[in-house]
Amino acid sequence: MVDSNPSSGSPEETQNPNPDGNAPVESDLALENLAQKVQESLSLEKRHKFWETQPVGQFKDIGDSSLPEGPIELPIPLSEVKQEPYNLPDHYEWVTCDINSEETCDEVYNLLAHNYVEDDENMFRFNYSKEFLRWALQPPGYFKSWHIGVRVKSSKKMVAFITGVPARIRVHDEVVHMAEINFLCVHKKLRTKRLAPVMIKEVTRRVHLENMWQAAYTAGVVLPTPIATCQYWHRSLNPKKLIDVGFSRLGARMTMSRTIKLYKLPESTITPGFRKMEIHDVPAVTRLIRNYLSHFVVAPDFDENDVEHWLLPRDGVIDSYLVASPETHESLLCFS
Repeated sequence: MVDSNPSSGSPEETQNPNPDGNAPVESDLALENLAQKVQESLSLEKRHKFWETQPVGQFKDIGDSSLPEGPIELPIPLSEVKQEPYNLPDHYEWVTCDINSEETCDEVYNLLAHNYVEDDENMFRFNYSKEFLRWALQPPGYFKSWHIGVRVKSSKKMVAFITGVPARIRVHDEVVHMAEINFLCVHKKLRTKRLAPVMIKEVTRRVHLENMWQAAYTAGVVLPTPIATCQYWHRSLNPKKLIDVGFSRLGARMTMSRTIKLYKLPESTITPGFRKMEIHDVPAVTRLIRNYLSHFVVAPDFDENDVEHWLLPRDGVIDSYLVASPETHESLLCFS
């Protein structure tokens, strides 16, 4: 998932990635201990004023064995779901974004390119290409109505954006149909207008209209209340460039020449059977992924259509590789 990163107190401000590679915070602690530690460190005035009003797990409930497993709020009849959009502040209006429209895609791209997740010094910001956005927002069974923008009424300028895409998530032995919420972005000059909470309510309303009652989102900070954490690593492909622009820095007792030599890639691969994924690999890769994910309590429920969409290589968007058996040519490993 791509990170929407709402702030710790409210979803209005977008948090910043670590320019040194997002080393995992408290990675040696269990989720329960991490959540408890964060909650204990928050003074009353710094509690999550928005999220504590939402149907999400709360820090105060950690360790309460009396709580039943299942939805926090039960579904309601579709006839009881609010049929009209939530009211925006004056001068703003909702728009459903057609990401296949070149003009609309340009607007979304420019909004995110200038206002989405960035570092504390405003030097680095996620810059998703239009091809990437179309891929991320149009998985199998996507709903155009879940691609939501906010415009200024007078100028029609797009100033905010939030999206959802459908997903099937297995929890124990039950597959839950839900939404993945992403790309929450508000123009920098409008961060005090309280647009983000209304946007979250509106995308929730539209998800409910499709008879889905659960959602998942990711954040770069600890919000109420994480069910999983993720850590990832960077491999510098052009360390000199990254150091020159300030994204990375030279390690202790390291020179530039030694760093370049350390990260230099070999001229060719050495693993037998290593190659790029192709369309005919989809069934085997699906079996590999499903078998791997079966070890987890919570995991995506991917079928072949999902694997084809999310993993099959696309120019400028995603590259996936596998290791095939030299004898049977069956896929043994896959990574993107």
